Amino acid sequence: MNKIRVLVVDDSALMRKMIPLILSSDPRIEVIGTAMDGLFALKKIKELSPDVITLDVNMPRMDGIETLGHIVEDFGIPTVIVSSLAERDAELTLKALEAGAFDFVTKPQDAISVHIKDIGYEIIEKVKAAYENPLARLKIRKIRHLSESKQPKVIPREAPRRIVRKAPDSALAIGISTGGPNALSFLLPQLPADFPAAILVVQHMPAGFTDMFAKRLNAACRIEVKEASDGDLISAGRALIAPGDKHLKIKRNPLGTVAVLSNGPPVNGHRPSADVLFHSVACEYGSCATGMIMTGMGSDGAEGIGEIMAKGGLSVAQDEESCVVFGMPKAAIDMKYIKRIVSLEDMGVFLINHYMRKEEEYGTVK
Repeated sequence: MNKIRVLVVDDSALMRKMIPLILSSDPRIEVIGTAMDGLFALKKIKELSPDVITLDVNMPRMDGIETLGHIVEDFGIPTVIVSSLAERDAELTLKALEAGAFDFVTKPQDAISVHIKDIGYEIIEKVKAAYENPLARLKIRKIRHLSESKQPKVIPREAPRRIVRKAPDSALAIGISTGGPNALSFLLPQLPADFPAAILVVQHMPAGFTDMFAKRLNAACRIEVKEASDGDLISAGRALIAPGDKHLKIKRNPLGTVAVLSNGPPVNGHRPSADVLFHSVACEYGSCATGMIMTGMGSDGAEGIGEIMAKGGLSVAQDEESCVVFGMPKAAIDMKYIKRIVSLEDMGVFLINHYMRKEEEYGTVK
């Protein structure tokens, strides 16, 4: 079996030492070179023709965003961003995902060798996934093109802010991972301000990123989008994003349904976990719940969406063609827990039709 040939790009000498050591510990991966900034990286790419690139976003001379633009347009090589948790790096990382990066990994705040090894499994798995999904870059570009062509650049804020948020009769729970930021940035702006269901989202993303991501979505959407806080009211036309490193559940009380955050152990290797959210939504909303599993690695959410289906709720999966990575939807489909399979392009219409009590359906599972 041919090894996955990786180029490591980082301005930190420590990272240029540690990341290759981590990657080379896997027998399927060979680190063929390193570069200290974007300009050196572009020269190395021409010389070495790597299969996958790991790329820092905050570098001198040519930063990761400019470098990624050249990688995407000139070489088409899948790229995994390796960034810090600093606010500037978080913003650059979200821009990199929009620009075509496959996924990202965050460096530990204390980036000494004993801690950098903590990200070892994650970076190895994401490098492998980037290599094994050669069409991911084209799918990301298609999603961005659809977003730009179908939706206005600026959403008028006045009318949505006058919407009176009501207690919802139903809840839409979404579990999503790799490819999620672009998919959600395409989907959520399509929903009207008076969307009648509450929306709850688990996007696999570390602490420090989810708040910024929610704010970016809120600026582009007619519905309200925010990072969930403990005790937040669950309202129609409002989307709550689970904070990085917190599980999100909901609890129905006499005065309303609220968000409940917890520091419980990771489930399926994740906190937040889609399974935790789906089990909670199934318990509180039963047949009025909708679970939706979208693009992502792994199998998180499959068991939980099965419970939503068992309680009479609707279970939906994104189709393989529009997923950057089909792992999460495929796991639920293979377990026979999905009633509808819908493309990302059709998903906004599907949800509006479903919740606005229209009859049209898409992608019935045979």
